[in-house]
Amino acid sequence: MSAKNLVIESSETADGSRCVDLFRRPDGTYGFEEYRRDPEDPHGWRAIAAHGGLVFETEDAARAEARRRVKWFGSSEA
Repeated sequence: MSAKNLVIESSETADGSRCVDLFRRPDGTYGFEEYRRDPEDPHGWRAIAAHGGLVFETEDAARAEARRRVKWFGSSEA
């Protein structure tokens, strides 16, 4: 069984249509990804950006970059 990323924070927009997950990888590095879900799509969340491959040494660095790249994340809209 392969190790999986551990989601350490998951934040949604007020309408529940978008989400950002901050995660820790098995190697101890951090990352984030932005997701979207549409009510008419039964498949649930889908990644909508290519942020998941970015690597950060700290959780704070990953969060700061997520706020920079995902405009709604960390704003009053979330």
